[in-house]
Amino acid sequence: MDLADELKARGLIEISSAKPEEIFATRRTAYIGTDPTADSLHVGHLTWVVLMRRLGEAGHKLVFLVGGGTGMIGDPKEKGERPMLDTKTVAANTKALKKQLKRLLGKTSFRMVDNADWLTSVKLIPFLREVGKHFTVNDLVKREIIKKRLDTPDESISYTEFTYALLQAFDYLTLHEKYGVDLQVSGTDQWTNALSGIDLIRKRLGHQVYALSMPLITDASGKKFGKSEGNAVWLDPKKTSPFAFYQFWINLPDTKVENYLKVYTLLPLVEIGILMELHHRKPGDRQAQETLARLVTEMVHGPAATAQAAATSDALFGDTPFNEISREARTVALAEAPLITFSKKDLDGGSSLAEALFAGGLASSKSDARRLIEGKGVTLSGQTITDPDQRIYPGDLSSGYALVRKGKQGVLILVLK
Repeated sequence: MDLADELKARGLIEISSAKPEEIFATRRTAYIGTDPTADSLHVGHLTWVVLMRRLGEAGHKLVFLVGGGTGMIGDPKEKGERPMLDTKTVAANTKALKKQLKRLLGKTSFRMVDNADWLTSVKLIPFLREVGKHFTVNDLVKREIIKKRLDTPDESISYTEFTYALLQAFDYLTLHEKYGVDLQVSGTDQWTNALSGIDLIRKRLGHQVYALSMPLITDASGKKFGKSEGNAVWLDPKKTSPFAFYQFWINLPDTKVENYLKVYTLLPLVEIGILMELHHRKPGDRQAQETLARLVTEMVHGPAATAQAAATSDALFGDTPFNEISREARTVALAEAPLITFSKKDLDGGSSLAEALFAGGLASSKSDARRLIEGKGVTLSGQTITDPDQRIYPGDLSSGYALVRKGKQGVLILVLK
């Protein structure tokens, strides 16, 4: 399967300015840009990182643009203007993103650029004459987001935001002239800006260049990933721990897992097909989710952190007894799961399990906790508890810890200090 066919089979091309077969009939120099609105990428960005890695491994040259210049402006969004970041924050975020991209791309060769290098030195009059004259206000106000803002009295758009399309088009022109870039990759929300770059290059230089956009990848509830949506799963381990990152993938519903395997992993399509066939035979084993979680977590956080996350996940939610996991995995579990700490004195006469469930957030009340226990929905150290008056004694924490589970997902660690 050639590259164009594979990208289509994986559902990675939403729109393209020409047929994918035409675009990839020759080696391209492709670029994608991201503004430094935060000091980390998230899983929404990871889609295009993996796509660009595919292009690089297929022999195309890669350019990653960090918008140190456009990040000081902010592209228009549907509601409200983006907060204006100060130059110090933009610089710090840009540095962090560059470091993150270098780690994610591994051995894949690429060039990293910052549009602050040219945008901050652009002079107004030459820019208006050489770029601005190629754009009409009539065309700009028809763009979906700008039109929505203009049609909503309380959501007026500033001239700063209005000019963003010109800046992105100028980026494409600059990259084409300096580095021979002839393909822009973008999300569907940036498609009209990508087309503006194509038009500007054609009008200024008479050259043919291309663009393609990826489809919007959404979370399990259908929402776009992002900081403003409140559902960002960050690639920075300080923002989203490797364990929480691993849990995000392994807890995906069956309806999402095949699509995510195609988009987020480099696993060949044939192997994905075999894996999904096994998954459909025994969906309860969640083999597809485990494979996805392992591959993506390894890509982002490395094998060691992935092994710890998987071991911790198995101890908290799988078959491995909690007292048999490694010290490293236990440290992760104690940092991630809710805890209740007891002293020996607390447990001398026994302590109510129902009260522990309520205090640990696994039940909405003590009576709810008792109902869960009576319904055989609670285990203590792997043993199903049926007595609502069950008490916890020192012997239950002989190793210093005990794991309480509510169903398949709720966990609580009891700690003897």
